[in-house]
This record gives sequence, C-alpha cells and structure tokens, in this order.
Amino acid sequence: MESALDYHTARALLEWHVELGATEAILDAPLDRYEVPKEDPKKKAAAAMPEAPAAPVRKPAIDPVAEAEKAAKAAGDLAALEQALAQFEHCTLKRGARKMVFADGNPAARVMVLGDAPDRDEDRAGKPYMGRAGTLFDNMFAALDMGRDVPLSKDAVYIVPVVPWRAQRGGEVPPAVLAMMRPFVERHVQLVAPDYIVVMGNAALECATGKRGINRARGEWQTYFDKPVLPMMSPSELLRRPALKREAWADLLSLKAKLDATP
Repeated sequence: MESALDYHTARALLEWHVELGATEAILDAPLDRYEVPKEDPKKKAAAAMPEAPAAPVRKPAIDPVAEAEKAAKAAGDLAALEQALAQFEHCTLKRGARKMVFADGNPAARVMVLGDAPDRDEDRAGKPYMGRAGTLFDNMFAALDMGRDVPLSKDAVYIVPVVPWRAQRGGEVPPAVLAMMRPFVERHVQLVAPDYIVVMGNAALECATGKRGINRARGEWQTYFDKPVLPMMSPSELLRRPALKREAWADLLSLKAKLDATP
C-alpha cells in the first residue's frame, strides 16, 4: 500500500521527529525486544550443517615376530608346532608355495640339520633335500653310516628347513622372514632336543646365529640354542662349486668325531 503523504510532507515530518529526539525508525507492528526466542538461530544454523565424517580408526600394527613367538611358545609337541606353522599367515612366501616343508627324518636323532628354504623339487615333494641336492645330502651322511631313514636314533638325521615355504627371486630369503621364522626353529630345537645341530647354507646360518657368511663360518663349532652348532655349505652350493666338497668332507669328519666322543 502506497503512503498518502507526498515526498516533501514525509521528509518534513521525519525531520520534525529527529528534532524531537527520535533515533531510530519503528515498525508497523510493535516488537518486544525482551522476549526470549524459542530457538537459538545459531544452534539452528549449526544443526542444519552436515556433520563432518568421523576420522577412521587405525588398527594397531601387527608385529610378525611377536606373533611367531606367541604361536611357537604355545606348541606343546611337534604336531602342534606343525599346525602353528600351517596357520601362520604373516609370511608372504606362503602364498607362492605349493606345499609346506616341515621336516623329515627321525625326531629322536642326535643330529638335527637346519637347511635353507625349499627349492622347486622340495616344494613339490613337501620334504627337505630332494632332487640332485637331496641325493648329494644323503650320500654325504651315508658315508658316515648315517641318514634320514636309518632306524637307529644314534645314526639318524633329522632335517628341518628354517623356512618351510619355497623362496622366490633366486632363493634369497629376506631377513624379515628369517626373523619371524626363528621362534619356530628355536621351538623345534627345544622339542627335538638334539645333541648337535648342523646348519647348511647362508639362510640357515643367519636364522640360527643372526650372521651371514657361510664361507667364513663353515667348519667352526659355535653354540646357539644352547647346542653345539656346526656350519656347513649347503648341498646346492656344493653342486655349483664341486671344489668345496673336500671342505664339506672335513666338516663331516668333525661331526663324526664329536659323535664318537659322546656316545
């Protein structure tokens, strides 16, 4: 609705109100400024805004070595240890392996042989030291009247690969894998309780002793797992470097002397 006052009249009326002391205009309807609003407009605006998404909850990092120690410690016998290894899901080598290679031979043997990770032949058979390397291994211990199939425990050999799954990339085993496998190897030694341990190859040496360099270590008796340990070259390496067989024979004679000295 348009005002009935013309411009000049309205302006004169406004100036007159200003002279009387008016400081602000009034509305057409009265406004009670002391009335409490039914809803805070700030809260209403905040409620209308979408809530920010909650920050994702991060799961604590899993320590494979700690998990291995826990699983190995809980194993009360060899069957339980084999099951614990089969259920261990933190080793990436497991995904590319056909079979798990746990052990072979007589668990009551005086000599435990710790070998490197399985190769293709061992992965297929599910047993350590198969194929050409296995034939050489059996011939080496047969020269001492010992072997994995010998019925008498005093002449038997018990073989355990330090990694039960085939290694990829040319057979090299990452140090992280050896670290998570060591608790299982240590528990294996505790359950079998051999008199002597032979470690064959770099991976077996590193897993047992934390050191590499089988060329320097071979032939020198050491103590690990509270047992006398003799490092030797692996049968696979002896096949690649036949000239080293003479040194391997000397290492076997050293083992034989130990066995004969402590019947």
